Amino acid sequence: MGDIVGMVLCAGLGTRLRPLTDRVPKPAVPVCGVPLVRWALALLAGAGARRAVVNVHHLPEAMADAAGAAARAVGLDLAVSREPVIAGTGGALREARASLSGAEAILLVNGDVLFDADLGAALAAHRASGALATMLLLPMPAGARYASVEVDGAGAVRRIAGAFGPGGDGLAPWHFSGVHVLSPALLDHVPAAPFECDVNRHVYPPLMARGAVRGLVAGGYWNDLGAPARYLEASADVLLGRVPLGRFARAAPLAGTRLVAPGVRAAAGACVDPGAIVEAPAFVGARCTVPAGARVKDAILWEGTALAPGEVVEHAIAAGSTRVAA
Repeated sequence: MGDIVGMVLCAGLGTRLRPLTDRVPKPAVPVCGVPLVRWALALLAGAGARRAVVNVHHLPEAMADAAGAAARAVGLDLAVSREPVIAGTGGALREARASLSGAEAILLVNGDVLFDADLGAALAAHRASGALATMLLLPMPAGARYASVEVDGAGAVRRIAGAFGPGGDGLAPWHFSGVHVLSPALLDHVPAAPFECDVNRHVYPPLMARGAVRGLVAGGYWNDLGAPARYLEASADVLLGRVPLGRFARAAPLAGTRLVAPGVRAAAGACVDPGAIVEAPAFVGARCTVPAGARVKDAILWEGTALAPGEVVEHAIAAGSTRVAA
């Protein structure tokens, strides 16, 4: 095995999570007290990566600081690729190429997804296939309308989003997890233009006809935290034990928290008055105050948030003075 390098895509604007993402970049939002980017970096470290790259654009210094702290916590060397203009998925690889130099394999993951995939098994399958790129696929979530990735019987990706690639008959549609396993030679196929370059639209289609892009069906918990309801759902799933934490051991998402009630966690430094009502699932961050008469249910309280006496926060995220319904 050679050098495995991880890359976490962290440049997005996080528009669906506003106004929360006016305060912090989306990959830095806390999931049970741990920035989401630390979950991704922990997953990469568990797969054998020793160094990683994050790209930054929105609130770049805050994102770089959060990623740096997370990388140190999980034992990874980190490089930051700064994008004054968002470069897209493929463009992010192109702009970070110097930091990816020397990699035997690149694990590219989205910074706004909580996913417990077995990346070690994905790496092994990718190496055995000889492909330039392997896309980790999942069954389409019930009721979801994500664009599908269509794969032939031999496992080759033939069409993406109904429009890109050579297509064919008898293809099976799958949901894309946002995780790519890449051979470094794939970087030679990323064009210089357009600057904002998407791998699914600009890089993969010419490679599909020769079977160089493969699909690998993976299992595991998956949640896209792009919208408030999904963010709240993912946090609840962690609190209620629905997210396997074995692959995230270095993220230590519940370390240092105390169990207030089943499915209710409070960080060190959180103050919950005995007269307050807190119902599962709920997470109360550090330096938060829930006074007597207040009620919290199916909610997240970010660090430093103080509720008013009698205030009710339900199906919502409270961040300082901001309240966001979920």
